[in-house]
Amino acid sequence: MTIDISGLSAKELRSLIAQAEKQQSKVLSRPKATAMRAKINKYVKDHGYTIEELYGASVIVPSETAKKRGDRRPAKSTGSKIAPKYRNPAGRGQTWSGRGRQPRWIAELVASGKSLNDFLIK
Repeated sequence: MTIDISGLSAKELRSLIAQAEKQQSKVLSRPKATAMRAKINKYVKDHGYTIEELYGASVIVPSETAKKRGDRRPAKSTGSKIAPKYRNPAGRGQTWSGRGRQPRWIAELVASGKSLNDFLIK
């Protein structure tokens, strides 16, 4: 973040410095986010609730494994599983939901003149 202070007067600079020092003091004196998160989680648990109950399922709470290894990334959402819509007639284990990029096997069959409808799972 860059602040252009070249056009400020001495009075404005003193005011800005005072505001910055006040903000710095506030930031340095507050508890760390991890400590605060732990206090909140303990309070919620002590009262018989879960974070998901209070804030909904969209809140990402780091897993125990992520905590142990110090991972600060949120857990990936698994999303919902989509039923396959197409099946490769040659390899029964190869399926495609119809979403995203076409698998190589279906792209090759379509390029050879076949229709997607030929591979629909009935």
